Amino acid sequence: MKLRKPILDQISTLKNLPTLPHILLKLIKACNETRGSLKEVSQIIEKDPSLSSKILRLVNSAYYGLPRKVRKMENAVTLLGTTAIKNVAISASIYEAFKIRGNGLFNLKRYWWHSLKTAILAKKLSEKIGYEAPDEAFLTGLMHDIGRLVLWVNFKKQYRGLLELYGSRPELLLAGEIRLGATHCEVGAWLLEKWNLPSFMADAVLYHHEPLERIKDSFPLVQIIYVANALSRETTGGEDEPEKLPQEIFGLSESYTQSLMSQADEELTEVAKSLEIEIEPPGKPLEGLSEQDAEKHRQLVREVRDASILLGTMMNLLEAPDEQSTLKAVYQGLQILFDLQDILIFLYDREREGLVGVDLGENEKYKIVSGVFIPSKIEKSLLIRCLHRGDMLDSFSPLDATKGVIVDEQLIRFIGKDGMLCIPLSAHGDHVGVIVVGLDEVEFTHLSQQFGVLQMFSRQAATALCGYRLKKAQLNAVQSERLGASHEIARKVIHEINNPLSIIKNYLKILAMKLAEQDIAQDEIRIINEEIDRVAQILRDLLAFSDRSSFTPEPVDVNAILSDMVRLTKDPLFSEHGITIHTDLDPSLPPVRGDKNALKQVFINLIKNAAEALTSGGNIYIKTRTMAPDLDVGIAGPGVSSAGLAEITIADDGPGIPAEIRNKIFQPFASTKGGSHSGLGLSVVHNIVQALKGTIVCESKEGKGTSFKISLPLYGKETT
Repeated sequence: MKLRKPILDQISTLKNLPTLPHILLKLIKACNETRGSLKEVSQIIEKDPSLSSKILRLVNSAYYGLPRKVRKMENAVTLLGTTAIKNVAISASIYEAFKIRGNGLFNLKRYWWHSLKTAILAKKLSEKIGYEAPDEAFLTGLMHDIGRLVLWVNFKKQYRGLLELYGSRPELLLAGEIRLGATHCEVGAWLLEKWNLPSFMADAVLYHHEPLERIKDSFPLVQIIYVANALSRETTGGEDEPEKLPQEIFGLSESYTQSLMSQADEELTEVAKSLEIEIEPPGKPLEGLSEQDAEKHRQLVREVRDASILLGTMMNLLEAPDEQSTLKAVYQGLQILFDLQDILIFLYDREREGLVGVDLGENEKYKIVSGVFIPSKIEKSLLIRCLHRGDMLDSFSPLDATKGVIVDEQLIRFIGKDGMLCIPLSAHGDHVGVIVVGLDEVEFTHLSQQFGVLQMFSRQAATALCGYRLKKAQLNAVQSERLGASHEIARKVIHEINNPLSIIKNYLKILAMKLAEQDIAQDEIRIINEEIDRVAQILRDLLAFSDRSSFTPEPVDVNAILSDMVRLTKDPLFSEHGITIHTDLDPSLPPVRGDKNALKQVFINLIKNAAEALTSGGNIYIKTRTMAPDLDVGIAGPGVSSAGLAEITIADDGPGIPAEIRNKIFQPFASTKGGSHSGLGLSVVHNIVQALKGTIVCESKEGKGTSFKISLPLYGKETT
């Protein structure tokens, strides 16, 4: 087959071959389904010639370098995946959405009907005569007229003239195509060869309008497509009756042919119904778009609009440097795209098996939810059901009502709305979390019209959060290797330090014996002794720093520890450097569930950091308070008190922490103090607080100081 080069040069595009909006909408929906199957996606694609051509062209391209050419659509979809398929569908949708529409001579629905009917007949005929590849026959039948689409898209003015003159006379239309430079048979065969599909498929497309006498001497696939095409046509154009061709070529009876035609029409009608495509009766004059077709086009425009709207938010999610920034982008995206205000986000904690509330940093009210824990064992909770089912659930629908689940009722009452909508965050089959939106009934009704784009947004958000977690896990692995390398050095250092510490303790004991029991210095000697013991404990913990420290929980008086820390550091750290320390310790604060030495290490680290930041003097503020147990039920997970929380705040009015350091403040080796510092201090603090089932948050603005807030569970009767 040789085509004149000028026509090939003028075939400028193969990607914009048109597809019915009905099919594109179904395909995009199938790709968006979290539990959708690849088989369902392939079944939609293989019903459309244009989409099939695009997928086959992509999967058989040099990029994939497959040893064997892919002919089955299900195999192609499996290799490409739903993301690539969705990109193809969105690309086609953009073209369809912005294409100028009118009373075109090229009726895309009738073209689709004819192509699919040819494919169905080809498959049934191949099965009847024992042809070894019925799927190949189906695909060839589906694409046998693809050349007509290419000519229409690339030579619209010339091809329009041919259709006006010879639209109902196939043999004259072919003659007109020859004058144009190539017939649609030649162009279609050229495409299949270009895509490296089997040559017999290209041959079947090339010869499907040849004279009958020539067809009788061809291979089976050419004969199958020839007969299927003839049986699918609305007019015969003066040729022999097509119903006689199966008998003449394959020896099949007329009764079988009639049954075959009937089966094909029934199957085609079912497919059209499932895709919501209305087909005009054969011979009916061409008219403008029906109302149903116009509605499908409007839906496609909305789909393209939604995809475009999400693009900007997706860029914000991808550019976020850390989890907190990603969460902020999610929060802002929900505000901007959907005009939502009352938003809570819970992330899934795999170790604790439940959802943990996060601080979005936008509204003081919602900071209370930070650290709130909802265990997975509360199976009836709307949030837990949403997480595990992967579906949006709401408290407004009777089936999703949350009566009897106190946690849900508390959240709704806390938000101050009529109800809530729970949106799952999942990526690659993994649980990421749940977005909770507080809504009144009227707001819920309006938002329900945007559920499709809301689901798309939540998948983008989950993917971004999942990506950050993966990055963080890889970083932790690198840090563990670095810490492991220093393990042996730490062992030697500890041995060398323990000797002088023992000597100092002995001298302190002698000094205490020389002083009177009531001497004021005895109390200071006690504190120094305790600090030496704590240093020894720190050195022992250093060996196991890469693992979470294991502590024996006991009731600890936080106010007493803080008072000791202030007394111990007041002269060397504060008085000499013009630093004033302000304490506001809640006298009614109950003991926390923790470890005394570990908490000393936390507080002294934070106080020293604050003092070192105030190089020109300033103020340090230490405050404790009790947090009511309204929303903190289960915050520390199974086996931990639900009596409430203690909040400890250590703040300064210094220069603040630069953004590039603040984003990784709790990571090992991150420091604001220069090369002489290890950068382990705040990482140690973070590890200890987490090991004690608490949370720590750093808030800092350059020029306005830094604040560390620690929340620890109060000591009480353990929950079961």
